[in-house]
Amino acid sequence: MNHPASYHMNDGAAAAQLKGVLDIALDGIIIFDASGTILTFNRTCERLFGYHASAAMGSNIVSLFYHESELPLDALSRQKFVASSGLLAAQTREIQARHKSGDEFPVELTVGIAATFDGIQFIAIVRDLRSRKEVADRLDRLQADHLHLARVSAIDEMGAALAHELNQPLTAVLLYLQTILRGGQKGDAARDMPPGSVAILAKAAHEAERAGKIIQRMRSFAEKREPQRKLHDVKALIDDAIELTLVGNHTKVRIVRRDAPDLPPLLVDGVQFQQIIVNLGRNAMEAVRGRPAAEIRIETKAIDDDIIVEIADNGPGIPVDILPSLFKVFSTSKRSGLGIGLAISRSIAQNHGGELQCLPGGKGEGATFVLRLPSGQPAAMSPTLSVPVTTSGEVERAK
Repeated sequence: MNHPASYHMNDGAAAAQLKGVLDIALDGIIIFDASGTILTFNRTCERLFGYHASAAMGSNIVSLFYHESELPLDALSRQKFVASSGLLAAQTREIQARHKSGDEFPVELTVGIAATFDGIQFIAIVRDLRSRKEVADRLDRLQADHLHLARVSAIDEMGAALAHELNQPLTAVLLYLQTILRGGQKGDAARDMPPGSVAILAKAAHEAERAGKIIQRMRSFAEKREPQRKLHDVKALIDDAIELTLVGNHTKVRIVRRDAPDLPPLLVDGVQFQQIIVNLGRNAMEAVRGRPAAEIRIETKAIDDDIIVEIADNGPGIPVDILPSLFKVFSTSKRSGLGIGLAISRSIAQNHGGELQCLPGGKGEGATFVLRLPSGQPAAMSPTLSVPVTTSGEVERAK
């Protein structure tokens, strides 16, 4: 572009133009001299570091990247520190920047050298890396989530295979016990058996049969199948779910059942409903582990057309800072947990037209999870019947 020979820009206009260019830059731009004194501080830098340009100019650039305790006090030492810190090198590197508040954040720092009438000056380009780091962290979390899902899938397949393999020898044991039991109840064989043997064999057969039923329920949990909704007795579903919850559990805990009488049937997929109860029950077991007089309360009642199931513990409660992510996938405070139980449980409840909520407790109160599901038929509000507390692993029912 050609201009008249008389065209020239005065110093004030040039300075204004330079400031305009610097202020629209998306990256932070700092110009400083060999001693590290800041000469120019653009608008993006004001946003990044929290200082107004008038406050930043005249200060030392290293104060934006290092703790004050790390900075030499005298000007000569500061100049040497700038030269030795790498801030004068014409290269790009990652470094931790310091906001006015004291918070640190990652930046990409590129420093170039410019010869001016006032001597050698340095231009620092500061690029905020927080968004890039957040994207990288999110990708890392997605990869970790993928690994979690792979583990869940492997556990699913292993559970089904294990249940199948255990079921066969257990069935054989039950048949052998029943054969001996029948033979021992006849004539001479009954007289030849030691006293009490028949009763012991009967108990052994009963326990083998009970173990077989537990394995069948485990296989149902592990099966990949479409949901099958039908009317169920909610008390019976909870009974079976409690038995599954207690499998492999060594926590000494007392379970309190409070069931409203004449509860209407519940239209649900039985296995999925029990999955919710098992997840909540095991979480409650974890919460009361090691506590004296550990107790879990399970209460069922009908309100309007809904059935409410409350599972409460006398543990320490749930910290308030965990609540926002409590039902998110892969969110867990347990070492061995996958962090998917509560997320799946709420999803099942919502898919059935219901909801799962949490009352966090705290300050001497345990957490309470409230499961609300629509019943299979309209029902009026039912009174709650209290069931006596019981010892570990046993649940008494109201007569």
